[in-house]
Amino acid sequence: MSEQENLWLRQIAENPGHSQWYIKRFEDMAARGVDLNGEARMIDAMVGRGARILDAGCGTGRVGGHLAELGHEVAGVDLDPELIAAARKDHPEATWTVGDLSELRLEATFDVVVCAGNVMTFVAPSTRRTILERFREHLAEGGRAVIGFGAGRGYEFDDFHRDAAAAGLRPDLMLSTWDLRPFGPDSDFLVAVFN
Repeated sequence: MSEQENLWLRQIAENPGHSQWYIKRFEDMAARGVDLNGEARMIDAMVGRGARILDAGCGTGRVGGHLAELGHEVAGVDLDPELIAAARKDHPEATWTVGDLSELRLEATFDVVVCAGNVMTFVAPSTRRTILERFREHLAEGGRAVIGFGAGRGYEFDDFHRDAAAAGLRPDLMLSTWDLRPFGPDSDFLVAVFN
């Protein structure tokens, strides 16, 4: 992957049916009763009812849609118009926008910016720090950014922490799962909470 290449867009270029496969994958998981709300439960526990939440890289709205159902004011942004269309269909109570996270300029601030689903490993490496800066710019006073992704996906945790610090995000809590297990040297997943 080049510094300028977005991995999600590359996958769509190589396989034009990729977005529909992704949508169906999560529909099938939901139909089988797979718990798809772990990220949303964690975010919900961090804020009071009616919080303003940005679901950055929202995909089909799985996280933000559940948070909207729980009574939060949710906005979601994703690069893929097919995923945004699915989010609008399945979760009309939230606001969904097609957009590039590196160009994020919403007329709002948020109590939480959540970026789940390995989004940071799909974006072009050259845009990672800029995206983290955009997250910081969209935080309300006292707001937090929560970013989760797995190891071995081309974005080392140490590099991510350096980028987050350069973007002005201060670490608050490091976890290895969305169900609050502590992060350790052998963790293969990171859920980072910044303020």
